[in-house]
Amino acid sequence: MDPAIRRELSRVDPTVPFRASTSHQHRTWARTFYSYPELYIQPQSTEEIQKIITLARKCRRRIVTVGCGHSPSDLTCTSSWQVNLDKYNQVLSIDDDKRIVVMQAGIRLKDLGLEMKEHRLTMPNLGSIDNQSIAGAIGTATHGSSTRHGILSQSVLGLKIMLSNGRTVSCSAEHNKDLFRAALVSLGALGIVIEVTFQAVPSFNIQWNQSLHPLQEILEDWSNDLWTEKEFTRVWWMPYMKQAVKWRAEKTDKPTRAPKPTLWKGILGYHAYHIVLYVAQWIPRILPLVEKFVITVQYGNADGTGSSAVEEARTGLLMNCLYSQFVNEWAIPLAKGPEAINRLSAWLNHDQMASRIPFDSTGIYVHAPIEVRVTDTSSTTPRPYLDNTVPGAPTLYLNATLYRPYNKDPPCTARYYEAFEWLMKEMGGRPHWAKNFSTVTKEEIHCMYPEMNNWLRIRNEVDPEGMFVGDWHRRYLLLEENGSRSPLPLEEREVKREKARGGGVEWSGEIPSKVASPQASEESFELMHGVEAEKSVLFSNLPEDEESRRDIFE
Repeated sequence: MDPAIRRELSRVDPTVPFRASTSHQHRTWARTFYSYPELYIQPQSTEEIQKIITLARKCRRRIVTVGCGHSPSDLTCTSSWQVNLDKYNQVLSIDDDKRIVVMQAGIRLKDLGLEMKEHRLTMPNLGSIDNQSIAGAIGTATHGSSTRHGILSQSVLGLKIMLSNGRTVSCSAEHNKDLFRAALVSLGALGIVIEVTFQAVPSFNIQWNQSLHPLQEILEDWSNDLWTEKEFTRVWWMPYMKQAVKWRAEKTDKPTRAPKPTLWKGILGYHAYHIVLYVAQWIPRILPLVEKFVITVQYGNADGTGSSAVEEARTGLLMNCLYSQFVNEWAIPLAKGPEAINRLSAWLNHDQMASRIPFDSTGIYVHAPIEVRVTDTSSTTPRPYLDNTVPGAPTLYLNATLYRPYNKDPPCTARYYEAFEWLMKEMGGRPHWAKNFSTVTKEEIHCMYPEMNNWLRIRNEVDPEGMFVGDWHRRYLLLEENGSRSPLPLEEREVKREKARGGGVEWSGEIPSKVASPQASEESFELMHGVEAEKSVLFSNLPEDEESRRDIFE
């Protein structure tokens, strides 16, 4: 440990633990990025989180909060301090009558589901996995697939955030509304979310059915009842077969019934498919045949064939992500779905003229399926500043997944994603914050989000030195100031990327102004104790003039 850190550590309350490791390797779930934080810290109490922030201010360090690392981008990479809240994961209270659950922000969705099950409660909707922390799922605009639900943060009633000065701030739709709208999709750049108040619903089972259909049938039914007949609907599109698997689910009182097991869906199929995808790295032209083989084995040759089951919603809404993967997902207006799919289909099947996409698709072969999901945030209020869904109308998500068999990048990645993102931008789309978008500029992002300046204003007020800002935030969100590349004192800058042994990228960063604070420990950001750590600074009570407001946080 750096002697300067040890010195500052010796000056603060020794009764509050500082659970730090100096030898942690951070990696994304998909093993796309690796980084080596100077300190990896797992606090177990509010006082410990406050101590971390206080020391970071004194030692001039950036803080990155991370959960399961499911985002395949470099969003959570750091060479500074990484805070993991896996041990700050308790359910604090459950109001059975109002169905309101208050929890520490590090709890994983799977564990939360099990805790709520004991009270006959559940989440109204889920994304594809439940390994994320509740704070991570909210902070990146995670969503499921239903026109009757929006993104997961739609059910959040209130948040508590610890800011860079060590104070805890409460916010909700009624109190500190601007902060609430910024924090609902915070991207880790405002502070450490430490507590979530969530509106649960009564537990329910779902009966789901999935079946194979011609793509044309899916498109013809698009504006009828494809997305509205059942509460939950998603589609997996097979671009070379021009077919799609339609998955639909509805609430039911029926007892659970597991899907029929098949050899292909077990361990044999998992490894066989993985090996074939690996072979396709060198012979990409076999991918259309691989797609046909996999679908034929699972569904046969007849349209309408499929499977069904009855499961608890907390598990039945999930899916198996299989292997390491790049995930490039965009939100576009639902009404533009048929055009987007037809044009992308033409491009993938090498009909350049019909696709009207200005990139050559010769030699490009991609993995199946392309996932198609929906949400509707029309009734969401207040709306998060960085909500990537379409305001006032249903949203379609197109997810161009590329597997990384045995952690090897597929050869089509750069050109496929360049063409895909170009089309999504032409469709009026916005990228999913936690995915692998790469050709989008900061200027384009700002045009996509009319309220971006409101988010930046709040961000700069609560974290003026950039303790929670990294190169990813600068690349896509933060404007340059006076031509300076790194205007915030604690902002971390990427300095190097290298190929990692075994695949992926090793990421390194630095804080140019990483010099110990000149203030004595006794004079700056003293640790609060007990109840004082829970006191909230309410934005609604702040002075009107900007200078006075800033003084409160410094």
